[in-house]
Amino acid sequence: MPQISYFKIGELLIKEGLLTQDHLNKAILFQKKEGGRLGEVLLKLSLVKEGDLAAVLAKQLNIPYASPESQLLKPKPEQELEKLIPKDFAIKNLVLPLSKNLNSLTCAIFDPLDITLLDNLKKLANCEINPVIATKSHILEAIEQFYGESSELLRNAVTESYGASENVGIKVEGEGDTSLSLDRLVAMAEDAPVVKLVDLILRQAIVERASDIHIEPGRSAIRLRYRIDGRLYDIPPPAKHMQLAIISRIKILSKLDIAEKRLPQDGAYAVRMDERSIDLRVSVIPTIYGEKVVIRILDRSDVSLDIASLGLEQKHAEMFKKAINSAYGLVFLTGPTGSGKTTTLYVALNEIKNTNKNIITIEDPVEYRLEGVNQVQVKPDIGLSFASALRAFLRQDPDVMLVGEVRDLETAEICVRSALTGHLVLSTLHTNDAPSAIARLIDIGIEPYLLLPSLLLIVGQRLVRRLCPECKEAYEPSKEERAQFNLQADLIYRPKGCSKCNNIGYKGRMPIVEMLGIDAKIRDLIGGKAEIHNLKKIAVAAGMETLLQNGIKKVDKGITSLDEVLSVTVGME
Repeated sequence: MPQISYFKIGELLIKEGLLTQDHLNKAILFQKKEGGRLGEVLLKLSLVKEGDLAAVLAKQLNIPYASPESQLLKPKPEQELEKLIPKDFAIKNLVLPLSKNLNSLTCAIFDPLDITLLDNLKKLANCEINPVIATKSHILEAIEQFYGESSELLRNAVTESYGASENVGIKVEGEGDTSLSLDRLVAMAEDAPVVKLVDLILRQAIVERASDIHIEPGRSAIRLRYRIDGRLYDIPPPAKHMQLAIISRIKILSKLDIAEKRLPQDGAYAVRMDERSIDLRVSVIPTIYGEKVVIRILDRSDVSLDIASLGLEQKHAEMFKKAINSAYGLVFLTGPTGSGKTTTLYVALNEIKNTNKNIITIEDPVEYRLEGVNQVQVKPDIGLSFASALRAFLRQDPDVMLVGEVRDLETAEICVRSALTGHLVLSTLHTNDAPSAIARLIDIGIEPYLLLPSLLLIVGQRLVRRLCPECKEAYEPSKEERAQFNLQADLIYRPKGCSKCNNIGYKGRMPIVEMLGIDAKIRDLIGGKAEIHNLKKIAVAAGMETLLQNGIKKVDKGITSLDEVLSVTVGME
């Protein structure tokens, strides 16, 4: 049973600055007339917030407070907790099973002082109950997520994998499985439980809007993770002895060599789900405990290629449109891997494509197919590189060329010279910000005099997560935050978590950008070469909005959180 602390709930709320003495007196008067517990009265009169009351009550009872942010409202699906506590009972009594050991069951409970409920739970689970407190809304959201149909199918399949005969799979230790026959590998991969498990892993990833699935072998267990909105989240994994069967199934689907376990392999296949066409890119690499698989999910129906979808400020939208509609010149997108550069380039192509233009791309890989655009896939094994493709493109009478990435001097030179000879060239570079792209081009060997007439625009880009519109929580930033980051809004928002966003608090991503337009002053700096290190300082002084400044605008508008912008731009968690 929870231990009551010295302070009463009203005193604690006042101590924490969440309630005034006048409001407490008002609640006590109401309680004397109408009855009920003080906490319930405070909520009924809207004198405190639900989350604040739960946190203070947890302190009073010396038990944990389970909020979505704390990650405590995450039941362990592999323990079959839904069999201990049925869904109807959970909803009726506002209780959620979280984990079980030999002697006790940990549950999130709305009212941990309900002795009758605790006794009923004890009888139902046939063990002691360890309560943690959570709000009514958070418990209901977590119940819906935990007992949901889609995720339940995967949980059941994962649970079944632990009880399945180890003959379905094989224990993998180092290179011990290399002698397994090809026929046996195929049979394992096509076994019904394996087929079902792989399909459900993929289906659940799509339902949760994951961009990647990671299947990572360990010494004694598999690690299964989904990347959602740029962050990796652990998913309850199947049994270790299913590892080889699962990987073989994926390799068969993506037309890879299932007998080859020594070398990296890349493949692809496509699926349809709910009338949506989804492309899957598969990468397999060997590790000391078996092969690691990453599946990139490309949902064509989930991608908008309209400039409005980028969420650019009007000033930036005009700069971008002007550059990509130029007859010739060079436009670069910069940023780390996974910052949305390729998608932004696709938006540009979709904006400018028409029957009067011959548009050719060379990509590695081709992520989305665009009607009216000639797209070419890099194939280094047969000598089709970015540079060789570009040389061939120039004989194809192009108007616009997209180069997936500038990686070397040869590719950079062809891009620059193509821009100088009447072509619009769009490409990407891996640099930390827009001004650094110029230094990068010069470092790899491009002469400044070639850049002067060819460069039109450099866009630095990152992706920030959008706050879930259903549950985002308003708060007043501190004076220090307001001064340090030049916040303009009276209230900004932070993540909370609900069933609509899988209790993450964020849903979807959008770019934040900085755009360096190449004007006369910037060209003078490029020509000077020696002063290239001053480029960012001068660009900012001339009015260039940095990634951080652009992100802060999104914070002011309530689109994302301050923590998210700082994490993405300056690495502050």
